[in-house]
Order: sequence, then structure tokens, then C-alpha cells
Amino acid sequence: MDTERNEEFLEEIKKRLSEYRFYHSLNVAEEAKRLARKYGADEEKAFTAGLIHDIMKDTDYSCQKEIIENFSGKMTDTELANPKIWHAMSGEAFLRRELGVTDEEILSAVRYHTTAKENMTLLEKVIYIADYTSAERDYPDVDVIREKAERSLEEAMLYGLQFTIKENVEAGRVVHPDSILAYNEVAISENKKVRKEEENAHTGNT
Repeated sequence: MDTERNEEFLEEIKKRLSEYRFYHSLNVAEEAKRLARKYGADEEKAFTAGLIHDIMKDTDYSCQKEIIENFSGKMTDTELANPKIWHAMSGEAFLRRELGVTDEEILSAVRYHTTAKENMTLLEKVIYIADYTSAERDYPDVDVIREKAERSLEEAMLYGLQFTIKENVEAGRVVHPDSILAYNEVAISENKKVRKEEENAHTGNT
């Protein structure tokens, strides 16, 4: 995305978001750009996706639901039961239909920044983690996920998914199937890494 387009997005989120959410979006954009630089993703795409990821966050649920159903079709029972994820779905639809965003990777990064999904691209992972680790975040264990994000996006993904799934379960909310699939995929991958490291350590000691 060029500078002119980002200026347009900046004005759009400024009028749509609360002061806190606007500040959060700026921080996510900066963190996404930093993580993209660290792990080899497209820095400009990461900045843009971070900037606009919450564009519909402060929009009324009724409006979000209407946008999703008009542009993306019928929602599943799981999606209907968890309005907290609607802003990602409506955000993707709004950006595509109303603001003319055509970059599918950016649109997908916005769409899955709350639930995650299987087979995420590097950019999608960057946005997912940047949303957890942006400068203003102060929830319990934020320093843990920040530390993990410095070592490995996959480690941070696993921790973030565990955090979100546990939070939803403890609150009695449904867990989106995409989150379960993403968690299992990352958990399998990380467990394989641990076993390989243990095997290598064992071999080295014999």
C-alpha cells in the first residue's frame, strides 16, 4: 500500500474508532512492521494491515452483522454466538466493498486476526501476534507473549491461542473452529520441534 492510501485509511479509522482504539491501531501497525522486518514479511503490508485491522471494532453489532450477511453470506451458529469476532469479519467485508482494498493477503490478515486459522501466511501470523503485543497492551502475561514473539512467531501463536481459547472457555463463550484448528496445527508443529530437540540432546549425550 502506498503512503497516500495509508493516509486515507488513517482518516477513516480516526473517525470510526474511539481514542483508545485508534491509539491501539497505530501501535499494532508499528509492531506489525517491526515483526515483519524481524521475520521477513512485507513491512508495508504489515503496517497497513495493522492500521486497519480494527476498523469496525467500535461499530454497532447490528451494523456489523448486516455488513457480514450482505457481503459475506450467512454466519454459522458459532459466529452468531460470539459477537466479539464480528469486527474482523465485518472489517474484511467493509474494506473490500466500501474502501476498495484488493490485496487478498491484507484482507485475510484482517479477517483472521481474532480467530486465527489453519495454514496462516507469515503476514497473517504477524498481525495476529502484533495485536497481542502492541505497546499499550497490559493484560496478564503480556510480557510472556512478547518474550516468545522475540524467539519465534510459532511459540507466540501457540501461547496466544491457548490464552484466547482458555479465556473463551472460562467465560462460557463458544470457541470458533478456526481457532481450534489453528491451535492443533501449531501445537503439533511445536511438539515435533520439542521431541526433535530432545532426541538430538539425547544423541549428543551418548
